[in-house]
Amino acid sequence: MTNHSRRTFLGATGLAVAGVAVLPATARAATPSGLRGELDKYLDRLEADDLFSGTVLVTRDGRTVVSRSIGYADRKKGIRNRADTRYCLASVTKMFTATAIAQLAQRGSLSLVDPIGKYLTGFKPEIADHVTIHHLLTHTSGLGDYMQIAGYFAESATWTTPRQMVDGTLRYIRTESLAFTPGTGSKYSNSGFHVLGCIVEKISGESYYDYIRKHIFRPAGMTASDFTLLDQWRTDSRFAHPYPTDASGKRYDALDGDTFGVIGSPAGNAFATAPDLVRFARALNDSTLVSATYRDVFVTPKFPIPPLPAKPGLPEVTNFIGYGMDSAILNGVLITGHLGGAPGISTSTEWYPGRGWTAIHLGNYDAAPGANVNQELRQLLAS
Repeated sequence: MTNHSRRTFLGATGLAVAGVAVLPATARAATPSGLRGELDKYLDRLEADDLFSGTVLVTRDGRTVVSRSIGYADRKKGIRNRADTRYCLASVTKMFTATAIAQLAQRGSLSLVDPIGKYLTGFKPEIADHVTIHHLLTHTSGLGDYMQIAGYFAESATWTTPRQMVDGTLRYIRTESLAFTPGTGSKYSNSGFHVLGCIVEKISGESYYDYIRKHIFRPAGMTASDFTLLDQWRTDSRFAHPYPTDASGKRYDALDGDTFGVIGSPAGNAFATAPDLVRFARALNDSTLVSATYRDVFVTPKFPIPPLPAKPGLPEVTNFIGYGMDSAILNGVLITGHLGGAPGISTSTEWYPGRGWTAIHLGNYDAAPGANVNQELRQLLAS
């Protein structure tokens, strides 16, 4: 695999709510029985055409309505995807980082208006003194994507430990210049979320990975979730391999190349099962992870995103940036969560406040035109 493929990966990790085009609505009711029938027909078609591989889990008020896995976790070994398969989450991981910041804010360990220079050294003054935690959470800092920095891919491919990943990535981010004055623009920023993870480390005295395990995964009951080393991802049969397509349309195992680093980061690539993500959504919303007050501060919209050009026959969607959890309004229904994408990875974790739905889709294929499971789930659940 070439460095070009790894750069393609970086662009894909930023699949936030703003980038979703919604499919035309059909007349269908979001009832449990109606949902099962419609979703089964849809997934049957994708499976027959080999357009989706992964797990879909939909719950309502804590009860499973749909749980279905199709395709292979490891095509070479003939291991099929299951409900307990562990998938790479890509940018869905950002919700864990944001929740860690919410916990520290609730404890009074930080303020959302603190500049990053209060906690981290080595940044240019215009960044250290003027980029705040609020800017990082809302992608309004002016920082960009560390994987776009010259030399990053070549060096990161040599890293063999989590410490090297965190410190080495931060070293590259410190060389960045701002794309705009903080707070005056918006640019999806993996660099910003990595910096947030480093702030978590500085304040807590724990490694970012240990903090998330101890304060997010464990209290939420996410027993199958972790930041997993690349060697284990390659060899452990519990994990789904990512299968993107090459220029000829043939699928290949992205773990055979250098697409992914030694471990994920605060910006992306934790691992979880679909049931664990339902547990996360429940724990975030029932005050297990943060109080109801700080949950509301973090999950509610902060500002709208300029709409995509309208297309005839498509329902209007209003998108919002939040603090690591983004939102959309479709057919008058509020949807909250985050999406993720990378070569051979398409993920989403969303819930529907006031309606009781939680919808998870974890795929180990790229999202393709006519095969975007998140779009279909939205159409069904917001009808």
